[in-house]
Amino acid sequence: MNGDEEFFDAVTGFDSDNCPGDFTEASPSGTGGTHVDTSKSNGVGKVGERPPQENGVQKHRTSLPAPMFTRSDFSVWSILKRCIGLELSKITMPIAFNEPLSFLQRITEYMEHVHLIHRASRQPQPLERMQCVAAFAVSAVASQWERTGKPFNPLLGETYELIREDLGFRFISEQVSHHPPISAFHSEGLHQDFLFHGSIYPKLKFWGKSVEAEPRGTITLELLRHNEAYTWTNPTCCVHNVIIGKLWIEQYGTVEIVNHRTGDKCMLHFKPCGLFGKELHRVEGHIQDKNKRKLFVIYGKWTEGLWGIDPAAYESFRKQERRGDHPPKAKPDDGVSTADGDEADAVPEAQDTVQVIPGSQLLWRVNSRPPNSAQMYNFTSFTVSLNELPAGMEKVLAPTDCRLRPDIRGMENGNMDLASQEKERLEEKQRAARRERAKDEAAWQTRWFRQGRNPHTGAPDWLYAGGYFERDFSGCPDIY
Repeated sequence: MNGDEEFFDAVTGFDSDNCPGDFTEASPSGTGGTHVDTSKSNGVGKVGERPPQENGVQKHRTSLPAPMFTRSDFSVWSILKRCIGLELSKITMPIAFNEPLSFLQRITEYMEHVHLIHRASRQPQPLERMQCVAAFAVSAVASQWERTGKPFNPLLGETYELIREDLGFRFISEQVSHHPPISAFHSEGLHQDFLFHGSIYPKLKFWGKSVEAEPRGTITLELLRHNEAYTWTNPTCCVHNVIIGKLWIEQYGTVEIVNHRTGDKCMLHFKPCGLFGKELHRVEGHIQDKNKRKLFVIYGKWTEGLWGIDPAAYESFRKQERRGDHPPKAKPDDGVSTADGDEADAVPEAQDTVQVIPGSQLLWRVNSRPPNSAQMYNFTSFTVSLNELPAGMEKVLAPTDCRLRPDIRGMENGNMDLASQEKERLEEKQRAARRERAKDEAAWQTRWFRQGRNPHTGAPDWLYAGGYFERDFSGCPDIY
């Protein structure tokens, strides 16, 4: 077997003593603008006929079926010591270092703070809309705080859908490529107020003590009522102490959000930790118009919240600080208006809270996590619900939906041996299918997305072909 046929995630033979027991197939090529899916069916009836639901669920679960599996008995060093500086998508990792979610579900976590998109759509002025979009872009990475588990690599053709009528959106994603691994997603407001779409190709590298995830792929948000499109790329995420010591996470890099109608930009700088951890989790930036005139200053932490203030007031406050005048400090909710090697890296001590400048406007605050989050892979309440599968839901879902993956389900239920065995079976099934396609000289055909160009940037992208919510799944591949 050559290297290109390898599928990488779980060590095979994992053994544990700790187990608790009328449709045309989309071509992978094409051009054109973003598709708006006009199908009304979501498989659970019409909106307004009953209380808001998600795929037939009226009340979401608040915990996982089994607590998180301990990783203390496993050493990843024997696997990673020969991989320093290499790209990690082809390195086998023990399943114990996973979390019971597919990467497609991890992408869906962007939607946890979708209320910020709805708020942006209601704002009359471009500056106010950009403030909300900037807050959404930061909130999209907030769920990664203390999330040190690796999501399962999606199988080629794997999908994930989510309908949240209570939150006003539906979402579909598909693994459209295996080498390189590319995940495409498309979400739309149930009241035709937005489209949110993109394709993600994360590059993972191991640097001896840390694993760095560099995001690749453009994220696009369209506010349909304003005929506006915004694009950006996520910051780099780094997990420290993967060999020894306490795991900790930081995000760093510059995120540039562009309003393609007005020319306005928002520049957000995710600060690296720095010496003594002073800058850990901090985000600072500003909104500027097409003439590069600063309109608004933004600051905060991606783990906590985001605030904004007029540039003149911000500069005045900083000047007083530099002079040592010690200007009065506002508490996070006081006077703030709310907008509609072999040694471990030391874990930085983060500041307790953001120093809020008087007169600032609160743009977004992170949701509190459930009290048992630490026993549930540090999942948020939104994340806990992503893989639930009540009786009867499987009749509505595509057979490729990752809720139906037996390895992820086994891990979620605490059966690590079963999860590892099923992972090995699925990997071999995927390799066998690839060999058959190679023998027949048949190219893989994506089902719900097609290759094209982003209608706003012109860059290569994967665009939604439509039709998923009509629920004709007769041509879906058998991947499980």
